[in-house]
Amino acid sequence: MRQGDLVVRNSYGGDVLFRVEALRSEYAILKGTDYRLLADSPLDDLSIVDNPESTPVVQKVRIKVNESWQRMQLERRKQVSHSEQSSRPSALQETYFEVPGKVLHLDGDGNYLKKSMQLYNTMSVPAYGLHLHESQMANMLFRLLPQVRPDIVVITGHDGVLKLRSPDTRFSLASYKNSQNFVNAVRVAREYEKSRDGLIVVAGACQSHFEALLDAGSNFASSPGRILIHALDPVYVAIKASYTPIRDTINLPEVIHGTISGIDGVGGIETLGRFRVGLPKRKVTS
Repeated sequence: MRQGDLVVRNSYGGDVLFRVEALRSEYAILKGTDYRLLADSPLDDLSIVDNPESTPVVQKVRIKVNESWQRMQLERRKQVSHSEQSSRPSALQETYFEVPGKVLHLDGDGNYLKKSMQLYNTMSVPAYGLHLHESQMANMLFRLLPQVRPDIVVITGHDGVLKLRSPDTRFSLASYKNSQNFVNAVRVAREYEKSRDGLIVVAGACQSHFEALLDAGSNFASSPGRILIHALDPVYVAIKASYTPIRDTINLPEVIHGTISGIDGVGGIETLGRFRVGLPKRKVTS
């Protein structure tokens, strides 16, 4: 077995596909390929997967991803159609321009960041992304927020509940691999902009401490049910926020149930969107 191999854990029934991040003498550090989960496993519990696309776990995830992607595209088409048929004077219908909310995306996983940036680009959402370790996010946000001046911040990467913890420690941040790092970053973002409508914060990863992230100031967070969340769930929420008009609140049931993980994976509070329109249409784009 080598670093970079795709594997599943036999004791978990092969429920998640992982990539070997690092090898130790008797165990491996693993990162989920589709889910934002950081785990470790004894080497003798792992099986190498040569053809991941043929496995039921990957096929199931692909179906959910396609459903979420199609839902996202449909919602955007409806928004464009509604804008074109709105009550604006007919003489102005072709002159307005759109200003989606700008996203600053910090990600603890380089592969997920690439996928996220591709999705932002496909949906025409202005976004700046950076890959760095979760422990560095708070300091980096302190520097980046005044420079990028985003409307939406995504703080994500890998997380998980530590093994050998008793049930009564579930609400202790010490029981999570990276929730404390995410909380620290959220606090920096909220110090920069105290209004939750002035700066929308989406934070967390698999099994993250949902309540602590909300208390720190995030608008949306994972994971209410301490379940695995898909790599693109935070991106879906950010895109929804980017295209919801500033006069409207983001539809909570719609955005949460629209994620791949659902209501046990992502939750949030009532928040105004960050999408604007302007007149007249600009001749030169910046």
